[in-house]
Amino acid sequence: MRTTLLAAATLAAASAASAQDLRPTGAASLDLGPLAGVAYYLPEPAGYRVVVTLAYRAPTPATRFETVLAPGQSVTVSTPQEAGAPARAVAITRTGDAVAVTPLRGWDTVEATASVE
Repeated sequence: MRTTLLAAATLAAASAASAQDLRPTGAASLDLGPLAGVAYYLPEPAGYRVVVTLAYRAPTPATRFETVLAPGQSVTVSTPQEAGAPARAVAITRTGDAVAVTPLRGWDTVEATASVE
């Protein structure tokens, strides 16, 4: 799995400072600090299913995130850093029939906790 992720990330490598446009079943590489991975999408009747697969740079199992984006919607995928540092993040945005992955510089998030009773 890790070899597949690294191969896909290598094939999809692009400038980390700009958005990467995706094509259906094409992949964009993601760099979230300690996590690396790929993102792709598939058109579905309800919208575009965006699939993000992430793995730690050390040999551990990957994590997958999926969402369906309707036109005009976006999702942010982030990973926290050390205390006081902004999270590393990418935005995946659907505009019409196009999907783009954009690194977010200086993006900040508020950590929250919740409990289920």
